[in-house]
Amino acid sequence: MNMNNEQKNTYVKQQITNALLELLKEKSIADISITELTQKAQIGRVSFYRNFQTKEDILKEESDRLIKEWGKLYETNPESSPETLFPSLFDFYRGHKEFYTILYQAGMTSIMQETILNAIQITPEMANIEAYMKSFWAYGIFGWMIEWMKRGMPESGKELLQFFTNTKG
Repeated sequence: MNMNNEQKNTYVKQQITNALLELLKEKSIADISITELTQKAQIGRVSFYRNFQTKEDILKEESDRLIKEWGKLYETNPESSPETLFPSLFDFYRGHKEFYTILYQAGMTSIMQETILNAIQITPEMANIEAYMKSFWAYGIFGWMIEWMKRGMPESGKELLQFFTNTKG
């Protein structure tokens, strides 16, 4: 099968990502060498450094890719509404449970936090109150996700929304 350069690059990145996620199931990121990673991915060291500067960059890129994937799915779903945003996001994370659980267990939830903050697009030009409200929601969602992940992600997005909107205490 012949691949163009973009397809080859996508393939290499996916191989590296998959290899790192497999290795993170067994050991910490600090204990994984670039040599071990590239051998597991069956790619050369040059290919690694052509695409990434650090092992953490792999996880950041995958986290960003996933949130963009969710965004596209949400935007193109005719049933999307402000009321479905929260459950849609949590269901997406639950659908990619393996990746997010590995991040959590590796102590790298700051990558999730950074992705959420980037997605919410707080800018210096924004009015203070808007920036504060966006920040409140971003950190609140992040905190809820961390606790939810600690508990094994048992509830669906719809069930979590019911918890959030239940006013009966």
